[in-house]
Amino acid sequence: MDIAEVKRRAYSMPLTSPSFPPGPYRFINREYLIITYRTDLAALEAVVPAPLEIVEPIVKFEFIRMPDSTGFGDYTESGQVIPVSFKGKRGGYVHSMYLNDDAPIAGGRELWGFPKKLASPSLSVSADTYIGTLDYGPVRVATGTMGYKHRALDIAPIEQTLKAPNYLLKIIPHVDGSPRILELVQYFVEDLTVKGAWEGPAALELAHHALAPVALLPVREVLGAVHILSDLTLGLGEVIYDYLSE
Repeated sequence: MDIAEVKRRAYSMPLTSPSFPPGPYRFINREYLIITYRTDLAALEAVVPAPLEIVEPIVKFEFIRMPDSTGFGDYTESGQVIPVSFKGKRGGYVHSMYLNDDAPIAGGRELWGFPKKLASPSLSVSADTYIGTLDYGPVRVATGTMGYKHRALDIAPIEQTLKAPNYLLKIIPHVDGSPRILELVQYFVEDLTVKGAWEGPAALELAHHALAPVALLPVREVLGAVHILSDLTLGLGEVIYDYLSE
């Protein structure tokens, strides 16, 4: 394999058997349970990187079921998104993500800089309750519940929320362990169709874990929850701030 061929094929590792295919990445029947809660401002200040700015002491805990995604397959994800602003533009900083499939872990980290780790999330319906759970190894670290489809919501504002910018901190180390890439990345969802959205009473419980520290953003008050069914394409990102150029 000559140098030109290496360059042509090098979009992911391993070179001769990449962990994921090239995009675009389309998701069909992507289903969310998003529980919004109030937390401590000091806790957010400890984890939100400048130049992002905290909007208010709010966190969105997400459980996401993805049964049909091109290249990534069938998997479930869970994590925390923090409402922030960048140069006055409001969006969500993706603080933590836990999922059960290697391809989107590798792709998410390598392409965008998603903070993905291997774990065991789930999202399902039990009788009249929509239930999201997150286990790290044998330990349950998050449980979210919501009354199943109690009230239908207007789709238009849900679409606008999902179309807002999302922010990631992409870190790729050098061979000596120092950061070789340290960037703030912005991405959007594209070709979005919201098939339905509902709200209902909700609860969220977080447990402390050394390697899945979701409880470091403690639940002080649950503000609401939404259940969304959608189709979308995950757009590739753009670098909006390079820490190493400063």
